[in-house]
Amino acid sequence: MPDPADPLLEQTRKPLAVSPSSAADSAPNRAAVAAPGLTRREIVAWRNAVFVVFGLSGLALATWLSRVPRVRDELDVSTSVIGIVLFGVATGSIIGLTLAGQLVAKLGSARGVLFGLGVGVLGLPVAGIGVEMGSIWLTFAGLLVLGAGNGMCDVAMNVTGAANERNLGRSVMPLFHAFFSVGTVVGTGIGALAEASGIPVLVHAGIMTAVIIVALLLAVPRLQPDLTGIEPEAAGSETHTTFAERMRVWREPRTLLIGVIVLGMAFAEGSANDWLALSMVDGHGLANEQGALVLALFLASMTAGRIAGVPLLDRFGRVPVLRISAVFAVAGLALVIFVPNPLVAVAAVVLWGLGAALGFPVGMSAAADEPRKAAARVSTVATIGYVAFLAGPPLIGFLGDHIGLLPALIPVLVLIAIAGLCSGAARELRPAAAN
Repeated sequence: MPDPADPLLEQTRKPLAVSPSSAADSAPNRAAVAAPGLTRREIVAWRNAVFVVFGLSGLALATWLSRVPRVRDELDVSTSVIGIVLFGVATGSIIGLTLAGQLVAKLGSARGVLFGLGVGVLGLPVAGIGVEMGSIWLTFAGLLVLGAGNGMCDVAMNVTGAANERNLGRSVMPLFHAFFSVGTVVGTGIGALAEASGIPVLVHAGIMTAVIIVALLLAVPRLQPDLTGIEPEAAGSETHTTFAERMRVWREPRTLLIGVIVLGMAFAEGSANDWLALSMVDGHGLANEQGALVLALFLASMTAGRIAGVPLLDRFGRVPVLRISAVFAVAGLALVIFVPNPLVAVAAVVLWGLGAALGFPVGMSAAADEPRKAAARVSTVATIGYVAFLAGPPLIGFLGDHIGLLPALIPVLVLIAIAGLCSGAARELRPAAAN
């Protein structure tokens, strides 16, 4: 039974109609939406299921990322080759994101989550087998499956999260992404323990895969249809029902600029996910398990930033929060790169994590402002953002072989700054503009 005082449900106590003429002039301009046929218990169960899905997605990725230093040692390859291996996750993600708009439009977000993550997580034991066999290409294939499934799940879980956010009537998307970060923190913590205990990558991956699949099967039935609570006349008639119609969003300036925001912030997040542990080992002289713990610190900072960001977004709106986030991320990353002191670098990782926390979830929420176009726009914005995960690993790995991993992160600074300059594109749409 949900707590009657639950603040996230405060605006769902009374059904509210959405009227184009009722746009508020406050910064967030949010309006609660009635959820015909749903009880408060069902809305809260939906919300909690989305929390679980985001957490499982983070757990799946962190299971791999926390073992990257061990994988490099087991495969006995250079940093640039590990960059190519990591390219498997990014390539799979782009494939999954490309297919996700069509998948979610046809099957709905709940089935998209089940199919995407349920299949994708099977890539973990495949990659583990590749590591055990010393096969770079089998490892790459497993990561390709992991990336494709997670890319599909990414769009689907953001669409259902945005739908739940509309029914709750207030900002909650950063909390969903905070649970993604919780999943990564838990995953990296388990990975650090596995590393310290000498547990093989394959055994670790197999156990985590079984846990994720069981939890996914329990959560997905509680997700609700994507257009729950949306009146047809209020939501608009354009639905992007064909592939060609969904591709038209690539010509929308606002959607593309939101994609640039997500791209820069995805680089801020993704460069840490892929390279922070190894950068702290090679650039600041830490041990493998210490590098994994620093990654956990970064992810914990992102989690804290996403939780703290909810009241800030409700009070100040998306644009000011995104601009300050960019400043924090640039400052933290610059300290990690340019100050040759491991203690300073570890402290700066916190600032980096806080700055990177809100860019991706706020971008997803902005892309989903118009419910009937949400799947196409979220897919487009996520695809642009995932260029960071596609180009980042090989680019940083190549530069790292030639100039060192820490200087190789300098291009990320530039992209974060550009994202900050584009923050105005994420401004909240009034209900009238969303029709």
